[in-house]
Parts: sequence; structure tokens; C-alpha cells
Amino acid sequence: MTDVKKYFEEALQYPEIQAEVETLEPIYAIKRQLLAARLELNLTQAELAERIGTKQSSIARAESGRSLPSLRFVQKLAQALGKKLTITFH
Repeated sequence: MTDVKKYFEEALQYPEIQAEVETLEPIYAIKRQLLAARLELNLTQAELAERIGTKQSSIARAESGRSLPSLRFVQKLAQALGKKLTITFH
């Protein structure tokens, strides 16, 4: 096990850290899925941005997780990537 993984697993023992990780998970799930879908189509960030009429930097922010994209923006991304956006509550 790497030092980072070990540190992360130890950090998850603290309830406040576990709660924060759970809060952030949907943002990172969007990021991972967006990146995977774009790479699956062999699109650059600039090409995807052009498809939805935005700037490459907007795509970069969405993929990095530095910003929380609006639902409308995520819908546009899904459509441009040939995907169906679904949202569920558990």
C-alpha cells in the first residue's frame, strides 16, 4: 500500500473527515465520468468546449473539480458526449 493510500485510510477514521469526503464525492464522480467520456471519444477539452459553445478553460475547471458546474452545464456536456444524464437520490 502506498503512503498516500495509507494516510487516506487512516484519515477516514475521523468522522469529520469521513463526512467531508462523502460530501465531496458527487463532485468527484462528475469529474471522473466527464473525463472518462471525453477520453472515450478521443476529444480534447477544446473540441468538447466547441461542441457546447464554451471555452476550453470551462471544461478544464469541470474536469479538475476546482469548480462545481451547474446542472445546465452538465446537461450540455452529457448531450455533447452522447450520454444521458441521470440523477438519483439514495
